[in-house]
Amino acid sequence: MTMPNKEPTDAQLRLLLIEDDTRLASLVRDYLQHENFAVQVQHQGDVAVAEFDPAGVDIVVLDLMLPGMNGLQVCTHLRQRFTGPILILTAKSSDIDHVMGLELGADDFVTKPIEPPVLLARLRALLRRAKASMSAPREEVLRFGSLQLDPQSHQVLLAGEEVELTTQEFALLSLLMRHAGTVLSRDTIYQNLRGIDYDGLDRTVDVRISRLRKKLQDNTEQPFRIRTIWGKGYLFVSNAWE
Repeated sequence: MTMPNKEPTDAQLRLLLIEDDTRLASLVRDYLQHENFAVQVQHQGDVAVAEFDPAGVDIVVLDLMLPGMNGLQVCTHLRQRFTGPILILTAKSSDIDHVMGLELGADDFVTKPIEPPVLLARLRALLRRAKASMSAPREEVLRFGSLQLDPQSHQVLLAGEEVELTTQEFALLSLLMRHAGTVLSRDTIYQNLRGIDYDGLDRTVDVRISRLRKKLQDNTEQPFRIRTIWGKGYLFVSNAWE
């Protein structure tokens, strides 16, 4: 059953919370409504997918442990129709879960137990980046050999074939290409993509680098297009795309 929701005003951001813990969902909803979010709540994964309207949602907060359809499946279905930010909720002990969520197209994660100010900060950071991406002045198409990235259309072509990337994978590739030939540390990448300092443990950047390598036909065992420079970071090799 969907929980009652406030009617959004023009200034409010529309958030869909998919969480089966009714008490937690109520607490999060009430907190975010005081922070000028219009919050819809769904408790079942399958119902959330069936009733999802991408035109009525700015951002999704998604629990992984859901009845009807688990959060990873929900994330896959939503990402096929929704280009906005998806933030997943995961238990501290479930590192593999949040890694899988990122693999399937989520943009960020928050661990339980949830600290509302932390959740709010992550939501605002994701929304700022999404807004900045949409309103940014026109940028030149980036080209390196057979690889082409168009910042305006959010399209990536490799040897003339379109490469399907998530929003965050696109942002990471764009960052690497704009700094071709320069080693970027995890700290730099993390700060650019998530707007917070790297904690030394998070595997988000590594997961997305791995995904990019697979999608861009790099050698995953001995990468030559996006190289790992041990102890320093990652290097986009500008002459490896012929």
